[in-house]
Amino acid sequence: MKAFLLRFLRKIGDKIFDSLKFMGVFEKTLFFFFGAICILTFGFILQKISDKFSVEVPTYGGSITEGVIGYPRYINPVLSVTDAGKDIGTLVYSGLLKANPDGSLKPDLAKDWSVSSDGLTYTVNIKDDAVFQDGYPVTANDVEYTIKKATDPVIKSPAAPNWDGVLVNVINNKQIQFILRKPYTPFIQNLTLGILPEHLWQNVRAEAFPFSQFNFNPVGSGPYKIEEIKTDKGGLPLYYKLIPFDKYTLGKPLLSAIYIRFYETENDLISAYQKGEINSLGSINPNNAGILANQGARIIQEPLPRIFALFFNQNQNKIFLDINVRKALSTAVNRNDIIQSVLGGYGTPVEGPLPYFVSPNQTDLSGNETSDQRIQAAKAILEKAGWKLSANGIYQLTVKKVTTDLAFSISTSDVPELKAVSQKLQDTWQKMGAKVTVQVFDSTDLEQNVIRPRKYDSLLFGEVVDRGEDLFAFWHSSERNDPGLNVAMYTNIDVDKLLTQARTTTSEEDLTKIYQKLGTEISADYPAVFIYSPDFIYVIPKNLKGIDTQGITSPAERFLSASNWYTDTEKIWKIFTR
Repeated sequence: MKAFLLRFLRKIGDKIFDSLKFMGVFEKTLFFFFGAICILTFGFILQKISDKFSVEVPTYGGSITEGVIGYPRYINPVLSVTDAGKDIGTLVYSGLLKANPDGSLKPDLAKDWSVSSDGLTYTVNIKDDAVFQDGYPVTANDVEYTIKKATDPVIKSPAAPNWDGVLVNVINNKQIQFILRKPYTPFIQNLTLGILPEHLWQNVRAEAFPFSQFNFNPVGSGPYKIEEIKTDKGGLPLYYKLIPFDKYTLGKPLLSAIYIRFYETENDLISAYQKGEINSLGSINPNNAGILANQGARIIQEPLPRIFALFFNQNQNKIFLDINVRKALSTAVNRNDIIQSVLGGYGTPVEGPLPYFVSPNQTDLSGNETSDQRIQAAKAILEKAGWKLSANGIYQLTVKKVTTDLAFSISTSDVPELKAVSQKLQDTWQKMGAKVTVQVFDSTDLEQNVIRPRKYDSLLFGEVVDRGEDLFAFWHSSERNDPGLNVAMYTNIDVDKLLTQARTTTSEEDLTKIYQKLGTEISADYPAVFIYSPDFIYVIPKNLKGIDTQGITSPAERFLSASNWYTDTEKIWKIFTR
């Protein structure tokens, strides 16, 4: 067939060539002119047909260079404490499970998993083709080894509390069980912990664990592996170059490289972006985000599950025993105004203890009221409860000839954002008729000398709610004292019962109902003035596609979708896209 077609085309070509011999100059010109028109028209028609039946699809290639603040002290899921270390760790390591943008989990190293009917035993099967970046297979022994290191008291892993009381049982090379002492629904989230390769770490003693070279040049099973580390003369890393891991369980990533560069301050980071050293950066303050946005930068933002609130200490200042005081103070606050003036719009207002992904509609329900309207409503609450405005503009309550001023202090960290929010709260409440002072502490002093001994009238603080949605540590009465995180020292028997139920409920529908009740119950008691959830601010290249930061619970989780990121595309016919 091919030979016949070639002979046919050759004969046509010969005839055209013979005919051209007998043509004049004018006839040849017309022939080539109309011939060119025919060829162009035919090509145009073919292009239109091709466009109709083709689609643009991602293709391998391209790169991004991201700047981060600080240096990666440990690139190790068992030890990571710095943002830089967690960032690279998210790219290099993978866990048995991986979080989806909607908060659900999907298999990563795991082929599948099951939970026993009593909620105590989790059985996980590992994929047969799961391998580390040095070619060694991922086994159940690697998982067991990782958890042993996470729970080793000598290593002092921040992940240790997640595995307290969990029995790890290796069934075979590719199957492992986790046995709990009592049902704990959020436990499934622990299976996202990155897995260490035992064959590389097994000879490292616990005392030497933090000093191993593999904390600096790690080997994992995640979507990207380290190809190059550039350091300065003092040994500090200037950048890491990561390239795709071809055998990643969820498929080879599309970007040909990701560079992570390190800077000491946010000003250095912004300067590097403006000079073109980097084209991506995250976790910057709203003011800088606004500047870059005005310069044309592409910025995406996602609310983080962090509830910033002013927590009342009823044991320290007795005025907070009066629910009307707590309610009035909450009513007076214009959350939208704080978000716009302090956060530059990069935040979500909240009026309850639940993060957006648990109760997305629990936002500033009366947000259309002006600040003056709010203050007047707050005054009405106080006056109905018997508080009277004194000559000096401060509300007072007289009970059995004892007069109490509406006066208290706000304690907070020396973080610029929190200082600014404290000032806004102080201004609002003084207009309302309260005497408010602000006390600012450095983070260590605040933690050791204020929060732990509970020495504050009120505390402006942020709570980080993980994807497991476990609010027990923040609101259960057993967590009122250090090291518990119930900084409002809140006590409510019904809330205690709901929090306990939430830890053991396996039904998503029942869990949703429990959290709705929790939100309603806690909000009705006004143990705190819930204010906002901050946004994660991410500056990315304009040609970067496939990124999905929806539902992230920490800045490092922006890389959960990194294997799907791409900059280059090609067109292929639709029939070849499956």
